[in-house]
Amino acid sequence: MSEAAVERDRMAAKAAGPSWPRRLAPPLLTLLGVAILARMAVDVGFSPTRLFHGAGRLGQLVGTMVPPSSGGQFLHILSALGETLAMAFVGTLLGALAALPLGILGAKTVVSQPVLHFAFRRVLDLFRGVPALVWALILVSAFGLGPFAGVCALALADIPHLAKLFAEAIENADAKPVEGVRSTGMAPLGVVRFGLLPQVAPVMASQCLFYLESNFRHAAVLGIVGAGGIGFELEERIRVFAFSVVAFIILLYMLSVAALDTASRELRKRLA
Repeated sequence: MSEAAVERDRMAAKAAGPSWPRRLAPPLLTLLGVAILARMAVDVGFSPTRLFHGAGRLGQLVGTMVPPSSGGQFLHILSALGETLAMAFVGTLLGALAALPLGILGAKTVVSQPVLHFAFRRVLDLFRGVPALVWALILVSAFGLGPFAGVCALALADIPHLAKLFAEAIENADAKPVEGVRSTGMAPLGVVRFGLLPQVAPVMASQCLFYLESNFRHAAVLGIVGAGGIGFELEERIRVFAFSVVAFIILLYMLSVAALDTASRELRKRLA
């Protein structure tokens, strides 16, 4: 068959349009997606009636929050907010210190043995699946109520995440300074200290600042389960229906989060 005939047949097939399976595929996929969404809505108990009634009750609840009031406990609430910041800072610091050697070991440029590298990274992946709230529930049962359990929960949740980020930063580091330090006969720890860490320290510090912001937000949730801080105070006020104080705590917390995010963003820009 000549090239002209082949081209003529191809143009005729194109003009005829797509075959019927291709025509049916989009509507069938759309129906399948709608069915899956409907099943999910049933599973979570979603209904327009429930949404309407809930929105009305929420409006009444918001009305009881106005005007926000400290309830004469401004200094106590401020102290709890400072405790939350301390939890986030210490938890991030402990997590970063523990993650640093793990990140070094998790970098394939440091541990080049494929089986060990794969096993180590999969262990980190396994522990990344445990959120800070689960750690807090476990540690509150073990250590009792208070910020100590919250600090440990934040640190344990951060370690696998920061270790992975540190490992990736180390893998992306320039090998020439490392080889230069190694050529002087420096011990392995000295090579890491003088050839590797100066390159990756700004990146690691920026990542730690980002996790500090995140931990400050997470610390409030941990406080609700008994791990101290502003979340504990918030839960206590909700329990006694002191919603004007709840609104005050939320507004103060939002302002604190915004201030911390702004300061952290400026520091990260300087480190970049």
